[in-house]
Amino acid sequence: MQISIKGTNIDLTDPIAAYVQDKIGGLDKFLDKDAFAYVEVGRESMHHNKGEDVFMAEVKIKAGESDFFAREHNADLYAAIDAVKEEIQRVIKQDKNKKQTLFIRGARKIKKRIKGMKPWWPFGGK
Repeated sequence: MQISIKGTNIDLTDPIAAYVQDKIGGLDKFLDKDAFAYVEVGRESMHHNKGEDVFMAEVKIKAGESDFFAREHNADLYAAIDAVKEEIQRVIKQDKNKKQTLFIRGARKIKKRIKGMKPWWPFGGK
């Protein structure tokens, strides 16, 4: 998975970039190899000095035909990154489960239709 990291209203240091790379790179096991992740971390605005939800982390993932998005706010940058990783992981798993459920539901309908068919034998006798 390719990861693009952007810092908004903060200096994107190597430890922050490495932390993001480690956390978001771990989602690779849920996605295809050709997935692309766009990550934005930073401060909401420069006039907030303290208080709640000053930092934000945002992840957009494009994997094949699927698009995933999550945004989290927190008082600590690293906590915001952890929260957005958990949220995007939940969204990816939810999409995977939805696709499996729809496939199984369709297979059940086909099986039910096949069971309801009358036997047909082209050579007569049955």
